[in-house]
Amino acid sequence: MKIRKQQFTCDRGGLTIRGMQYFPENFEQKRRYPTVIASHGFLCNYTSMEKWCRDFAKIGYVAFCFSFCGGGNMFEEEALKSDGESTKMSVLTEVEDLIAVKKFACQHTYVDLENLILLGESQGGFVSGLAAAKCGAEIKKLVMIFPALCIPDHARRGCLGGSKYQTEKVPEILDCGQTLLGRAFYEEAVQMEPYLQLSPYSGQVLILQGLEDDIVNYSYAIRAKENYKKGQCHLQLVRNMGHGFSESQYQSAFASVRQFLAGREEILTIRIVITRCESLMEGETRVDKLFFTGWCETKYFQGTILPSGCDVQKHFADGAVNIRAEYTLEGLDSCGERCKIHIVNQRGEMDWKPIATTDSAELAWLNSTNLTAVVEEGQGGPTIRIYRG
Repeated sequence: MKIRKQQFTCDRGGLTIRGMQYFPENFEQKRRYPTVIASHGFLCNYTSMEKWCRDFAKIGYVAFCFSFCGGGNMFEEEALKSDGESTKMSVLTEVEDLIAVKKFACQHTYVDLENLILLGESQGGFVSGLAAAKCGAEIKKLVMIFPALCIPDHARRGCLGGSKYQTEKVPEILDCGQTLLGRAFYEEAVQMEPYLQLSPYSGQVLILQGLEDDIVNYSYAIRAKENYKKGQCHLQLVRNMGHGFSESQYQSAFASVRQFLAGREEILTIRIVITRCESLMEGETRVDKLFFTGWCETKYFQGTILPSGCDVQKHFADGAVNIRAEYTLEGLDSCGERCKIHIVNQRGEMDWKPIATTDSAELAWLNSTNLTAVVEEGQGGPTIRIYRG
């Protein structure tokens, strides 16, 4: 695909913010496009969010990423930085930066003002949530990826940004190894009540959080979800993921974000446990069979996978791979009635396309619903997230 990118600059209080914007294939100036503004984490710059932006452009979005004023680290290229000193940077100055970029984006006629998305990682996720709370209905949806809601606690514990200090005698400069922070960052952070400051936002929220994150414990994400209104926030806890992505974790994360932005609801979350594998040759085609069990626990259904579950992967001589998983869940539907759900899951052009059939009267809608799925790799077997919309 011919994705085009273009550098941009905008201003915040006399400081120049630098970043990159991405345009979808066959971009037309007169059209309006859904738009994502992506915010990077602590010690990073806009290049860490370019992969998100490229992938959004591939599915028809305009996407902006930028470097926060005073952000990044002291060893990176100056050309990647925005203006400003690290010792004058804080969470709230980054909120101001993001709002400045949002205002810049909204000046362009090709930006759909009714479909503006904020997405951020780590400190950028926290900042995106705070900016959404300030901007209100101007932001259609919010995506926070391992958001650093721990920052106020870290400040109070004397370990802000990886620095070490005595909280009763905080120095003017905090040495974080790769950057220096000012005492003002600390003074601001210790006064923050992140959940109260996030709560004014009333749009739909997705939080992606790793269960093995050693920087931001997943309990922060759980509390954040509970802080929003019922049904407003979807929390996706990812097994075997820390404070960052492997390539496969990124791919499934992006797929989950696509489902969220498309307004699809996760209805079945199935934990697969692979029990054994077999391989055989059919001519020049290698056939791998993965047998599995597992379980599902959601508001619609709770139960286990019967022993017949099998994932058949055919590896053809030309490099093509065909994957087809078939299994049956047995358990209780949302009315407490015993039932079975039979699932066949195959790869479509863009998404996994499961077909479900059930004998449950309460879940009979499954038999005729257009379903998609995300396969989230994990140790011992993947997690399958099935969506409707």
